Amino acid sequence: QVQLAESGGGWVQPGNSLTLSCVASGGTFGDLTVGWFRQVPGQERRLLATLNYVEGRVYQGPAANRFTISRDNAKNTVFLQMNNLNSEDSAEYFCAAGPKTEGILSRVSEFTHWGRGTHVTVSS
Repeated sequence: QVQLAESGGGWVQPGNSLTLSCVASGGTFGDLTVGWFRQVPGQERRLLATLNYVEGRVYQGPAANRFTISRDNAKNTVFLQMNNLNSEDSAEYFCAAGPKTEGILSRVSEFTHWGRGTHVTVSS
């Protein structure tokens, strides 16, 4: 059973950067597809980025230009570097893990394991 734990959230001023981390335990981390999502109250959880075991990446929405997903398999950790943050980036951020695939997972339903989330607030 894979367990995920996010960290790195908090308060940041507009225009600044923040890097989120997610440590996985259980399973074979290097085989997993990993992803980052975010959610604001009253809205659906939305995909930001995914990364499969052969380093295939997909970015959606604001992540396409400002965010970078990466992984360190030796440390069972996936990262989300976020640059030039603005108030619209304030949300709960979740990491997720899904099955080994050379394809791209992009839907919430395709990910089988989730962290509890870490909150990011962007304000001056």
